[in-house]
Amino acid sequence: MRQKYDKYDKRNHQIPFGEKLQAASIDSGRMAYLLRFSQLAPPACQARPQRGFSRQAESSTSQHGRHCFCCIVLGFALLHGRRLFRHPYKKLSNMKNRAFALPRLAALMTGAVLALTALGAHAQNTPIKFQLDWRFEGPSALFLTPVAKGYFKANKLDVTVDAGNGSGGAVTRVASGTYDMGFADLASVMEFHANNPDAPNKPVAVMMVYNNTPASVMALKKSGIKTPADLNGKKMGAPVFDAGRRAFPVFAKANKVTGFQWVSMDPPLRETMLARGEVDAITGFTFTSLLNLEARGVKAEDVVVLPYADFGVKHYGNVVIASPKLIKEHPEAIKAFLQAFTKGVKDVVADPAAAIEFVKARDGIINVPLEVRRLRLAIDTVVNSPDARAEGFGQVKAPRLTLMASQVSDAFGTKTRVDPAVVWNGSFLPTAAELNVLPVPKK
Repeated sequence: MRQKYDKYDKRNHQIPFGEKLQAASIDSGRMAYLLRFSQLAPPACQARPQRGFSRQAESSTSQHGRHCFCCIVLGFALLHGRRLFRHPYKKLSNMKNRAFALPRLAALMTGAVLALTALGAHAQNTPIKFQLDWRFEGPSALFLTPVAKGYFKANKLDVTVDAGNGSGGAVTRVASGTYDMGFADLASVMEFHANNPDAPNKPVAVMMVYNNTPASVMALKKSGIKTPADLNGKKMGAPVFDAGRRAFPVFAKANKVTGFQWVSMDPPLRETMLARGEVDAITGFTFTSLLNLEARGVKAEDVVVLPYADFGVKHYGNVVIASPKLIKEHPEAIKAFLQAFTKGVKDVVADPAAAIEFVKARDGIINVPLEVRRLRLAIDTVVNSPDARAEGFGQVKAPRLTLMASQVSDAFGTKTRVDPAVVWNGSFLPTAAELNVLPVPKK
């Protein structure tokens, strides 16, 4: 091939067009070798993209494409420039040939420099896979808004947000390394720590989002249940993994509720069984179960809601969690994530209706008015609650955290006691000025 490539047309010092194409095709292998040898090619370019394109892989795949394009430009410049000066018909002592070669080489090397610059700028972005606790519903706007508005990109982060199927699943997936960060109930994080003391990758809470647990007991007014004392001897319904059910022993102890019995069911049947009278009361997140009951024909004024936070259970709710690996290797990325997320929260609290459009972009079949109500209810009850305004968005108070850790250890019957010092790390939080995102509700 070298002999064929070196066949220059002596009259115009050009490679014949057909042979140039042949040479370019064959030299693609040499180019990859040269780039790898000189360590200019990023790791993404040395691996062939996998088949089966998923939405989760979209960011990494497009990144691979940009890397490869830059490497092709750079490799072509290096190889072709080298040949311009090596060829016997292009001796630099010949002024005519020098005038021909140098501008061409300069143009090629300029392209190579621009390619490297673009590659370096993109390589600065840190990819973060984020796992939600539940489906794309109203509250997920808190995370989808900073993605859609480019706040994460502005902080040099490539963030992908995926729907979840419960806090326990989010904790497990971050612990396994499948996801870098997630959104989960703090009680689930505590339980994982206490039941897996030797696990090498226990997720850590880095920001408080739901200052109060969204859990509550709900019953129909016609049942006669008005206060926690009315739950004595009643039939309670909830999935076995429901956060409210798991923490109900704390609620029961605080309110002296005894003699109740549990009926288990899948999540979609919980509100249906209450509406049919098959159970006396249910536990669940207020902004989930209350609106689900309405969707089943039950009017909001016919439902009694007993929020845990109002009846002696001062547990924290959902938190942003991060893997120890990310904390160790990219602490600056966690700070950047929380700063961009906080900026997004401020926008969502200011205009929930607009934020729901970003949820609809991820799940086109959602009921927009319903999800706007769900988001507003979540903001009013757990994000911008009186406790949240007193403690400050994103933050926790040590005495309250310690009490919760002790209560979770008892209620969940964990293998070891929960150590609040290893569950929470607030060193990545934004500044006090940036965390000032909660307005005083209008009276």
